[in-house]
This record gives sequence, structure tokens and C-alpha cells, in this order.
Amino acid sequence: MGIEARKTRLNQIIRGKLADRKKLMQTTDEWLRSRIRMVTWKRWKKVKTRFLNLRSLGADEERAWMRANTRKGYWRTAYSLFC
Repeated sequence: MGIEARKTRLNQIIRGKLADRKKLMQTTDEWLRSRIRMVTWKRWKKVKTRFLNLRSLGADEERAWMRANTRKGYWRTAYSLFC
């Protein structure tokens, strides 16, 4: 499923039955943002690609290199990318 399809589905959920439940929406939003970060991280398969993309997003060189070389899983890395 592509990013655009994910955005479309999220908009359908937000405007539909879940719109009046604030806490549920916050947790869903957090989960979806992490999921999108995870998908993006999976698409950057090589260390060099990860490093260059993190640098282009504004990370300093040392932190970008450490994150690009992590051996942690995709999901765990998605939660720790911008901390």
C-alpha cells in the first residue's frame, strides 16, 4: 500500500466514525506516524542511503551515522529516529 493510499484511508477514518473520540484519535495518529516512518526506513535499504537521507532531513553527521548503522528492528527504529 502506497503513501497516498494510506493518507486517503486515514482521512476516511478521521472524517468518519472515529472523529469524536479524542484519545483514540491521538493514539491512532501516533501509531500511523510510526508506521509511516517504518515504511520509509524499510525503503531506504542501504546504510549509505539512510545516512544521506537523514543528513538531508537535518540530522547532524554523527547522529545520522549512528542511526543509519543501527541493528535494531524497523519498528523500534521508527520510534527512535528523531529523538
